[in-house]
Amino acid sequence: MKIAFINQPWNRIALPIQSGSIAIWTYEIARRLAPSFEVIVYGRRGEGDKETERDKGVEYRRIPISQDLFLQRVARRLPVGVLKMPLRFDRAPYFMGYSVRVAMDLRKRKCDVVHVHNYSQFAPIIRRFNPGTRIVLHMHCEWLTQIDRRLIAGRLTAVDRVVGCSDYLTNTIRRGFPEFAERCHTVHNGVNVQHFSPADKPPAAPGKGEQTILFVGRVSPEKGVHVLLEAFRHVLEDRPNTRLEIVGPLGAAPADFIVGPTDDPLVKELAPLYRGDYADSLRKALPDGMADKVSFVGSIPYFELLDRYRAADVFVFPSVWNEPFGLPVAEAMACGVPVVATRSGGIVEIVEDGETGLLVERGNAAELAGAIGSLLADDARRVAMGRAAAQRANEVFAWERVAVALGGVYRGI
Repeated sequence: MKIAFINQPWNRIALPIQSGSIAIWTYEIARRLAPSFEVIVYGRRGEGDKETERDKGVEYRRIPISQDLFLQRVARRLPVGVLKMPLRFDRAPYFMGYSVRVAMDLRKRKCDVVHVHNYSQFAPIIRRFNPGTRIVLHMHCEWLTQIDRRLIAGRLTAVDRVVGCSDYLTNTIRRGFPEFAERCHTVHNGVNVQHFSPADKPPAAPGKGEQTILFVGRVSPEKGVHVLLEAFRHVLEDRPNTRLEIVGPLGAAPADFIVGPTDDPLVKELAPLYRGDYADSLRKALPDGMADKVSFVGSIPYFELLDRYRAADVFVFPSVWNEPFGLPVAEAMACGVPVVATRSGGIVEIVEDGETGLLVERGNAAELAGAIGSLLADDARRVAMGRAAAQRANEVFAWERVAVALGGVYRGI
């Protein structure tokens, strides 16, 4: 069986892939499927990149997107209403050059299954050029149920399976499109448990030294970093020998991707935070005595995250929106770190409340601070939760298990 994965158009393929959650997902799964399937991966071609490359049994094919980017720059300068169909992320013209180039190349490769991430508008284009190919649309966000229903329903007729990265997401799609419910399946995201694993060294002696709280993710309003900073201020009042590390890209996600399509009031309230430089505003708002306790680390290579996870006493994931999955949560658990996270979306499928971590309500800084403080104060509970977290990550979220589940989806169509 020949399978092709279609990365999001901005995902550059620079091996080994160490940035972009969906690009990492594709890289990890493709190389694990390669022993059993013939696998091709498509992605953006950057300056100096080879058009094609083979690695670990996978063929990587790179597609230029310069024409798409040029059209988007032109469209942004045009007066409102000039274009009959806007170049918004949910419309067919968005990166159409990329999708058509991929679809035409797929026709030459004669793939059995084409696996598309998030962009439902790519499916009809791929179907037009490849009428006999089976198409899997893999959703890592709620766009299907946040965009015009008639538009999406028309696209789903070109799709053979819809995969959600959590039961939360899959069930939301089933409710929104009951006529396609039987095509919907959940395949959780995974973790490289061979790499992300607990440290061999014993934990530090209880009650000694500085304690570290860690956040890993995009520094963007929907991730709730502002809520975490408010909670950390309360934590410092009782535990001044604590520091907070914020690791991840410092640019906010486009508001059109997050606030625009949602009807969630908590997320709608975030709209003002997308104006200006979110990370810079957070830094400037830090009160005296707190700034030297908070580190905005920025992006670091993916596989270097291991040391950050292992050095943390508690991992915190304070998402305000309904997180479709939350990959850093599973990675922290695999490293044996207890988690404090919001009770949002797919997070409740990762963290077992009271067993592998603690769950709190979205946007509630006081509750978040209380949960963090309780774990920092209880060394025995923290260690026990960390062990349980690592065991759960290995048993449920190892990439090998994800690959097996996907193989079953492919064979089923």
